[in-house]
Amino acid sequence: MRGAAPRLLLGLALASLLAGCQTPPGPLYDWGPYQPALYEQFKGTGNGPEAQIGQLEAHLAVAASRGHAVPPGYRAQLGYLHLMAGHNDQAARYWRDEKQAFPESRVFMDFLLDNLRKQEARP
Repeated sequence: MRGAAPRLLLGLALASLLAGCQTPPGPLYDWGPYQPALYEQFKGTGNGPEAQIGQLEAHLAVAASRGHAVPPGYRAQLGYLHLMAGHNDQAARYWRDEKQAFPESRVFMDFLLDNLRKQEARP
């Protein structure tokens, strides 16, 4: 019985060591060009809304094809860019998508959608 205890301890130590060598999980979100584009926009040095829309929508399609999630605010930013470009229907679509993907954004997205409806109702 004396020889079994050291072997058991050695086996447990080896199992613990190997468990620590697992590959860590990947990132939670696929950020793509979102952060640099947003930063450039806030600095005032970024491309216009149409160019940013193309860049972010292309990445959204790639992320979806890979089964990756985009971060909170990604779709909301796309909605804002579409609003800036005069595509109100697309802005509303992305804001509804943001609200569905991140329910905690509901209050703000509803605020934006309500304001958009009011703006469109004005003569």
